[in-house]
Amino acid sequence: MIRLHITAEGQTEELFVNQILANHLGSFDISTDVRCVMTSRDKRRQDRIFRGGMTNYAKAKNDILQWLKEEIHNTDVFFTTMFDFYALPDDFPCYKEATKVSDPYQQVKIIEDAFKEDIGDGRFIPYIQLHEYEALLLSKPQAFEIEYFDQKSGIRELTSLIKSIPNPELIDGGKNTSPSKRIIKVFPNYGDNKPVIGAMVAQEIGLEHMLRTCSHFAEWVKKLENLGEK
Repeated sequence: MIRLHITAEGQTEELFVNQILANHLGSFDISTDVRCVMTSRDKRRQDRIFRGGMTNYAKAKNDILQWLKEEIHNTDVFFTTMFDFYALPDDFPCYKEATKVSDPYQQVKIIEDAFKEDIGDGRFIPYIQLHEYEALLLSKPQAFEIEYFDQKSGIRELTSLIKSIPNPELIDGGKNTSPSKRIIKVFPNYGDNKPVIGAMVAQEIGLEHMLRTCSHFAEWVKKLENLGEK
């Protein structure tokens, strides 16, 4: 059985992997585990590690390299990431070059390719979510009824937004207009409990619908599914 280690940006992505993605990949004989990126250590207790959130590329890189090192002699294990393009630290490889390109899909490809080259391990498959995890949730705004059943106007607003763009991955990464900010605008308490509410809505939507509507996400999942054939 192939093993897959995923480094997630935060608890929201971690819960998504554990509750949804891991089950799907299990049907392809892939055993998945996930942990949030390490951000710091307790100066008084070096064995105490803080995870979640990403302040710079160096910390993410060091955490990934350490995990790769722990599995250095194993060829049946692969590594990937689930980081948002929104608010991605600008010291990521080729970040500034990518921002000069207008096509968002080309932007993340430039960064992912440079990220892979910088890590320098054939078992590593970088993934950066366009523009944010919440784009997956906006693939079907009606699913928010599971939590906000009494807020029909907010659901209608998000549904109207989705109808105006080709797919939810193309919702921009503006400070006030990124996917999560658009959700918080109509459902203010979403920001207080993103991991749990996000997982509930994702379960309601279903992975298959996300794959049909979010092409960059679908390409990543397909790569992971194919690991079982290696």
